[in-house]
Amino acid sequence: MKILDLLRMSSSSLWKRKFRTVLTILGVVIGTASIVVMISLGLGLNKATMEDIERYGGLTTVQVSEGRGNSSSSGAVSIISSSSSSSSSKEQVMRLDDEAVEMLAGMAHVESVSPVLQVSVIAKYGQYVNDWMDVQGLTKEGLENLNIEVGDGHLPTDDKELEFFYGNRIATQFYNPKTYEYPYYEKGEMAVDLMNDTLFIIFDRDAYWNSQYDDGSGNPAAPPKKYIIKTAGVEHMDEENSWSPNSYSIYCNIDALKATLKRIFRNKAIPGQPTTSGGKPYKELYYSRVDVNVDEIDNVLEVQEYIQSLGYEAYSNIEWVESTQKQYANIQAMLGGIGAVSLLVAAIGITNTMMMSIYERTKEIGVMKVLGCDMRNIQAMFLAEAAYIGFIGGVVGLGLSYGISTIINKAVAASGNMSSLSYIPPWLAGASLVFAVIIGMVAGFFPSRRAMKLSPLAAIRNE
Repeated sequence: MKILDLLRMSSSSLWKRKFRTVLTILGVVIGTASIVVMISLGLGLNKATMEDIERYGGLTTVQVSEGRGNSSSSGAVSIISSSSSSSSSKEQVMRLDDEAVEMLAGMAHVESVSPVLQVSVIAKYGQYVNDWMDVQGLTKEGLENLNIEVGDGHLPTDDKELEFFYGNRIATQFYNPKTYEYPYYEKGEMAVDLMNDTLFIIFDRDAYWNSQYDDGSGNPAAPPKKYIIKTAGVEHMDEENSWSPNSYSIYCNIDALKATLKRIFRNKAIPGQPTTSGGKPYKELYYSRVDVNVDEIDNVLEVQEYIQSLGYEAYSNIEWVESTQKQYANIQAMLGGIGAVSLLVAAIGITNTMMMSIYERTKEIGVMKVLGCDMRNIQAMFLAEAAYIGFIGGVVGLGLSYGISTIINKAVAASGNMSSLSYIPPWLAGASLVFAVIIGMVAGFFPSRRAMKLSPLAAIRNE
């Protein structure tokens, strides 16, 4: 029997009993939709988590900060800690300077290295103040790697003149120190226009706070000098989703920041920088951290462990990613198991339908055998009918899954918690169709074997 004839006969036999066939297919539809939607929820959670991690520094970035090593750490740049005792004289503070950056850049599997210099400043505008702003100095390449969506202005690429680029939530932090009024949160308006208003920046935060309070002598400390720093740009602010990983950050060119700090704190200790045992500053500035970009995610852990062996502190998202993926794999298995119960019920329905079909077509099977039809063709005909049921149910169930997934995502997006929760990748759609067909054929295997082994004479005499 030709394959086309086999498929045509199978399809014709199914639709002779439309109502029963439709009910059986409906069971497969519900089962397929259940298992696809359940698995899509686990995949959606995992996808959302990976996107968040990517926004917070990426999956292939190792953040390196100073640590405590020993004198035998090869290739490391170190300074003996001023607090070291004679019993621990070999313990050294591993600082990050240009030599350390070059060493990290020369490591295997490292694509690029971005040093970061961070300093806290205070900004004033009229009666309003923002008394805790973290300014991060980065190289031109480091700024571009942030992938910031610029709203107004441009990124601060000038390495001569210091310019600030503000995150889109910085303006919301200005308040009146006398009334503790935050205009943005209480009136819904910004206290300052970062692009057009002139801000006064105070780099010496300790001197500022000392000038605000009387030490008891009746003569408060003199206020620190204020500087006007040009605004390079402001991050784009979306009304629907105004927050981003850069919202509360201020960025500038690292070379311009170095030059400014050295000029302002000439021969004085720079806040956040280490000092000698006598309280004097070092000649060079040390970086707050260094972002090391690894070529592939599989090499992140190796690079991180090597950096730690040098005595530095090193952190990456890879360990959290592995732990999170294991948790989501368990969630997906559990949700998939719940959906599989519905598909199992559908498989029982297919078996029942095929058994009823055999009982109703016993004489037809007997005639086919008497006429010399190959028994394997008889079995294939019933398997094809079961596969038809599985395929049609799988297609309709997959379409229903996409509909349910769209509704879930719209509901989640409307709540504002996350953009999407359900995610159906192409491989899941294809696997669900194949699985539905296989389930149909497995469910129809026993009835097809019964049809194949049916006695021709007994089948013909059957009424």
